[in-house]
Amino acid sequence: MDNYIVSARKYRPATFHSVVGQKSLTTTLKNAIQNNKLAHAYLFCGPRGVGKTTCARIFAKTINCLNLQADGEACNECESCKAFNENRSYNIYELDAASNNSVDDIRSLTDQVRIPPQIGRYKVYIIDEVHMLSTQAFNAFLKTLEEPPHHAVFILATTEKHKIIPTILSRCQIYDFSRITINDIVDHLAYVAQSENVSAEKEALNTIAQKADGGMRDALSIFDQVVSFSGGNITYQSVIANLNVLDYDYYFRLTDVILAGDVSQSMLILDEILRKGFDGQHIVSGLANFFRDLLVCKDPQTIVLFEVGDAVKQKYIALAQKCSNDFLYKTLEWGNECDLNYRYSKNKRLLIEILLIRLCQWNHQSATVDDKKKIKLEPLIPQASATAVDTVQTVPQAQAKPQEEESQEAIPVAKPAVSGSLKADSKLRISLKKPETDETDHSAQDTESNTQPVLNTAFSQEDLIKAWKEYAEKEEDTHLKYTILNSTPLVENQNHIKISVFNPDQHKKLTDKSVDIKEFLSQQLHNNQITLDISVTEEVKEEMPYGGKEIYKYMAEKNPVIVDLVNEFDLKLS
Repeated sequence: MDNYIVSARKYRPATFHSVVGQKSLTTTLKNAIQNNKLAHAYLFCGPRGVGKTTCARIFAKTINCLNLQADGEACNECESCKAFNENRSYNIYELDAASNNSVDDIRSLTDQVRIPPQIGRYKVYIIDEVHMLSTQAFNAFLKTLEEPPHHAVFILATTEKHKIIPTILSRCQIYDFSRITINDIVDHLAYVAQSENVSAEKEALNTIAQKADGGMRDALSIFDQVVSFSGGNITYQSVIANLNVLDYDYYFRLTDVILAGDVSQSMLILDEILRKGFDGQHIVSGLANFFRDLLVCKDPQTIVLFEVGDAVKQKYIALAQKCSNDFLYKTLEWGNECDLNYRYSKNKRLLIEILLIRLCQWNHQSATVDDKKKIKLEPLIPQASATAVDTVQTVPQAQAKPQEEESQEAIPVAKPAVSGSLKADSKLRISLKKPETDETDHSAQDTESNTQPVLNTAFSQEDLIKAWKEYAEKEEDTHLKYTILNSTPLVENQNHIKISVFNPDQHKKLTDKSVDIKEFLSQQLHNNQITLDISVTEEVKEEMPYGGKEIYKYMAEKNPVIVDLVNEFDLKLS
C-alpha cells in the first residue's frame, strides 16, 4: 500500500502563482526578484496556516533558480530547482526556533553563514517561530542580521510579531500575511476535491472554511477528516455531524419563534440543542453571530462582509427583512451581555433561557413605537369611573362647578401622553391616583393639591417610634444614624411631631434631613399632613459638651492635670 500523504502537504504550493489568498505579497516578492532588489532580512508574520513558511521556501527556490521565468517564477528544471524539489538542497537551512532557542544554537547558525553556496547565488536561512528565541539569543543574532555576507538571506517567520524585540524588527522588511477569505478556501477545497475524485457540496465546503477560521492548513486537515468520515461523499449533514457544528437551521428556527414571541417554543428548541451536547456558551456566541449576520444582510453595502454560499445568503436576506434594526441592536446587546456573564453564572441554562424570554417579550411588545405606548398606558386608563372609587378624591368645594353643570358634562377619555402619565384636565373634576412606577408629570406638580390625595391617618406614639427607628436603620451616615436613635420623637396635637436633640450640631444635621425624614414618615404612617418641630433641649445643652472647647472645659473641671499638660506642651485647641 502506498504511503498516504495528507492534503496539507500533498497540495502545498510550489510556486508563487499557486499560493492562495496572498496575492499582494507574492506580487511584491516576485517584483523584488525580477528587479534584483533583494533585502538581506525578511520577517513574515501572520496567523497560523496562511502560507508564511511556504512563501519563504518558494522565495528561497526562486532566487537561486538558474533559468528564471519571465513572470518571476522558478523554472523547476535547473539543478538548483530539482535539488530543492527533492529536499536535497544545501542552499536552504531551516531552523525551528521553538526547540532551538538558545545562544549556542544562534552561534552555530552564524558560523554556517560564512560558508558560501555551492550551487546558486544565495544561501537562505529560514527561522520559524522566531519569537520563541530567548533575549540572549536575539542579542547574539543582532550583528549577523544587520551585516550578513552578501550571499546570505534571512527569512524569519512568526505568528506573534509583538514578542520580537524592536532591534530585530528594525533590521527586517516586514510582510504581514492576512487570513485567507472563505471564498478562497472554498475554491481551493473544490480544486482538491476534484483532484482526489471526491464529491463535495459547496455548502459543506463553506462550513469547513468557516471552521478553519482563515487558515488553509486547518481547512485541508478538516477536509481530510471529513473525507474519511463520509467515504468520499462530503455533504453538509456529514460535515456538521463530524465536526459537531451547530446547524444554522436551529438559529433560523429560534429567530422565527422569537419574532412570534413564543417563549415556550424557544425553550424547547434550546433544550433540543443542549441534548445534542452543545456547550451553552457556544450557543450564545453562535446566536449573537447569527444576529450580526442578519444585521449585515439588511444593507446592500455591508452584505459583502457576509461570506457564505449564495443559497444560504438568500435565506439570511429573507429573514433579515422581517427584523427591525432596533430588534437586531437589542439582540446583539443582550447576547453580548449574556456571553460575558456566562462564565460567572451558577445556573448557566437559566441565563440562556432568560435571554430568550427577554428577546421574545421585547419583540412581541415593540412592533411599533405606538404599540409600546398603548401597552404602557392601557393599565392606567380606567374604563368606568365606578371602578376608580377607591383611587379618587373630590376637589374642594370652592373649586368645584355647580352640580347642574357637572351632570351635563361627559368625563373625557384620557389620551396617551409621551411622558406616560395622566395629566389633569380642566373639565375633569376627579383626580386619579398615580401608580408608583409612573413618571412625574411637570404639570401635575404645579397643581399638587388637586392631583394627590390627602392622607390623614391617625397614628400612635408606638407607630411613630417604629417608623423613626426604621428610618435610622436605612441611614448610611453613622453619626446621623445614632443621632436619630438617641433622640425621641413625641406626638403632639395628632399631626405635630416634636423632636428634641442635645446640641446645635445634632439640630443642624436633623434639620438638613428634615425633608427626607418627613417624606419617609408620611409613607410609613399614611399621613402627609404631619409637621416636624426640631429643637435643642435646654437642660441638656448646658450640661453636656458638644464641641472641642466645651469638651476640654468639661474634662479640665473633672481633672485639673489636663490644664498643666496643655500648658507644658503648648497645645492649641481647634
